[in-house]
Amino acid sequence: MPLSAPKAPRSPIHHRQISARGYLREDGNFDIEGHLQDTKAIDFKLQSGVRPAGEAVHSMWLRITIDRTLTIVDAEAVTDAMPYPGECGKITPDYAKLIGMAIRPGFSNQIKSLFGNTRGCTHITDLIGIVATTAFQTIAGQIEQSPDALPFQLDKCHALALSAPSVSAFYPKWYKQSQ
Repeated sequence: MPLSAPKAPRSPIHHRQISARGYLREDGNFDIEGHLQDTKAIDFKLQSGVRPAGEAVHSMWLRITIDRTLTIVDAEAVTDAMPYPGECGKITPDYAKLIGMAIRPGFSNQIKSLFGNTRGCTHITDLIGIVATTAFQTIAGQIEQSPDALPFQLDKCHALALSAPSVSAFYPKWYKQSQ
């Protein structure tokens, strides 16, 4: 079901489009690519000049390559459109620091430490979380998991809390009654 109708007439100003895709590579690893693009429906005055309506203000890409253990084995960032030409893109090589990191509990805190504030690009850093969750969706069904291991998706959201009715119905082995 879509959102309800707006409560007042409105005019478009800003459009942020984020996409992420996961790919199985021939070598058995997975590429996860994210793209963030901001455009304005109006001419937009930046300190660096006017960006015409419809032309990207931001266009950033991030690709991580993960192995079957969710360890990042390669990473690349690219900035195609930016508000401060010649400056914003200088930080993209730093995203190679993702190599060797594993997408596991604590990952988000490591990202903040490495790329927070002036240590990274806000938009590329935002893409890291998106590509990380896309990595989980990409490997789902691609990797055989031991029947004795807690399924990776359990206890990661409210619908799959170990005490949730959906866990009781679909994963009874792992269900725990709430206290």
